[in-house]
Amino acid sequence: MGLKDLFASVFKGSGHHIAELARRLDIDETELRAVRPAYRTFTIPKRSGGTRRIDAPDRELNNLQRRVLRRLLARLRAHPNATGFERGCSIVTNAVLHAGKAVVVRMDVKEFFPTTRARRVEQYFRRIGWNRAAAALLMRICTHHGTLPQGAPTSPRLSNLVNYRLDARLAAMAHRFGAAYTRYADDMTFSLERDDRAGVHNVIRATKAIVGDFGYKLHQHRKLRVRRRHQQQHITGLVVNERVNLPRATRRRLRAIGHHLSTGRPATLTEQQFAGWQALQQMIARQSGASV
Repeated sequence: MGLKDLFASVFKGSGHHIAELARRLDIDETELRAVRPAYRTFTIPKRSGGTRRIDAPDRELNNLQRRVLRRLLARLRAHPNATGFERGCSIVTNAVLHAGKAVVVRMDVKEFFPTTRARRVEQYFRRIGWNRAAAALLMRICTHHGTLPQGAPTSPRLSNLVNYRLDARLAAMAHRFGAAYTRYADDMTFSLERDDRAGVHNVIRATKAIVGDFGYKLHQHRKLRVRRRHQQQHITGLVVNERVNLPRATRRRLRAIGHHLSTGRPATLTEQQFAGWQALQQMIARQSGASV
């Protein structure tokens, strides 16, 4: 090893260099090094109340982030229990593991993207084989103000990839307490075969400790939900008391709308909107193994 290579190994770290990153992204290396990320910040209302901050990348950065997503991140492996934003997964595959359980426990992470720190993103890129300079550049491209920006196309996938160890620990903890576990973005669900109050308490307490190790906090009251068989058990908008399905009130409403549309009467949905709901019902039946 020559002095130049030794210097690079010590000060830049081992792994793929920025030149290789530029090659994979099909971008001139000088142009890639000169990227200056720019964002437009605005807020949108939350369904639960309040507002959500959105940091939307400008067109140039958005295009670059999409290239990073397609060429670098798409084939990397997230934990199988992370079902949000993953190819082949949906709100149905997230819910089906919890169908017919005695107890369903849902917990939400506070400010999930804004508390996923840039340093963890950089460390992840180092772990998958990029040297210090390339990992730092990738971090600069994919983060904003020290966190994952909510609005960047790379953020959903990175939130799963970076949190592989979090999901692995939560899945192992759930198994220890006889529970099933899935995570859909910031929404974590655990379900137990038996209505064991001590087991439910242990799952909640252990989850709080584990997410804290990764820099996250849970919503402790309003978004902590424990539902038993005699209550309606909701997961990502679906009911799972017996099998995965739309809520009964929604199904009744859709039947009424379908009747109105078929008889030419006024309806609260257009034919296209109603067709979308029908497609969702078919997806639920198909992915949950139920008959249509």
